[in-house]
Amino acid sequence: MDSISTQEFASAALLLGREARRQGMFGPSYRCPPRLVGVDRSIRFRPNGAVVAVRLRDRGRNAVLADMIEGVVVANSLQSPHADRIRAELWRIVEGSEHGARRAAA
Repeated sequence: MDSISTQEFASAALLLGREARRQGMFGPSYRCPPRLVGVDRSIRFRPNGAVVAVRLRDRGRNAVLADMIEGVVVANSLQSPHADRIRAELWRIVEGSEHGARRAAA
């Protein structure tokens, strides 16, 4: 299983938040782990936005990133087909930055 480090989680959070704002949405805040026991992801709505909490431990990178991306969708109350387009765009951005980071580290 290809896990995600806290540094990668933080980088993805910044990237996803920046892209959400660029597209006219608000970027949720991210934290780990969720306060609720036994869940992989939770979301709390606040007057000035939302906080998405994601469990990192014993989970694969793609599962964590999927939860983070879904947090943007839920926090902005997106519906299909717009939600599907945003998910696909966020995946492309996250995957592109991942490959760039791996090349830079090599």
